[in-house]
Amino acid sequence: MARQQERARRTRAAIIKSAAVEFGKSGYAAASLNRILEGSRATKGAMYFHFDSKEDLARAVLDTAVERYRLCAERWLARTDLGPLDVLHGMVDEVALRLEHDTIVQAEYRLVIEPDFHRDAGNGGGRILGRATRVLAVRAIDDGQLRADADPDRFTRTLAAALAGQRYLVDPIGTGSAADLRARFAEVLEVIVEAMATPLWIQHFRTDGWRAQARLDDLGLGA
Repeated sequence: MARQQERARRTRAAIIKSAAVEFGKSGYAAASLNRILEGSRATKGAMYFHFDSKEDLARAVLDTAVERYRLCAERWLARTDLGPLDVLHGMVDEVALRLEHDTIVQAEYRLVIEPDFHRDAGNGGGRILGRATRVLAVRAIDDGQLRADADPDRFTRTLAAALAGQRYLVDPIGTGSAADLRARFAEVLEVIVEAMATPLWIQHFRTDGWRAQARLDDLGLGA
C-alpha cells in the first residue's frame, strides 16, 4: 500500500511538473494535454485519476507555486543571523532566481496574467511575498534600519509594483536572463530602501553591500 501511494504521489508530481512546462511555454488556452502526458510519461487514465480537467491541472500548478512561495518566505523570515533588509534582499533574490529556473513558478507567472486566472493573482505568490515584505519592513523600522516615520504599507506596495514592472520588462520566460532580472530586482530594492532608510544603514550599506543572496543549490528543484 505504501509503495502504491508513493507511486501515485510521484505520478501526480510528474504530471504537475510537465503541465507547468507546457503552461509556461504555451499559455493556458494553447496548452496541449497530449504534450503534458508525453512530458510526464503518464497515461491518460492516470492523469484523469488525479485531475478532472485542464483547469483542475492548472490550479494544481498554481497551488504548488503558492506552496513554494510560502516556503521561501518562511525560510527567509526565520533567519536570525541577518538584519531585516538583508533578509528581504535574500528573499527577493530567490524569487528572481526561481523565475529563471523553477518551472512551477514560471508557470504561475504565465497563468496569472491570462484572463482565465487573472483573479488568482491576488491570492498567489505575490500576496505571500507582500505579507513577508511588510513583516520585514516593520522589523527594519524597529531595528533602526528604516526611518521611524517610514510607512510599512507604502513600502510594501511600492516595492511590489516596482518588482512586478521589472519582471514583465525582462520576461524571464522569454528573452530575459537570470543575471539581468536579479540585478534589476536588487536595483529596485536599493532605490526604494535608500529612500526610507536611516543615514546609518545607508552608510553601512555603501561600505558592505548586501549580506545575503539566494543560491540555486538551495532551491530544491531536483524533486
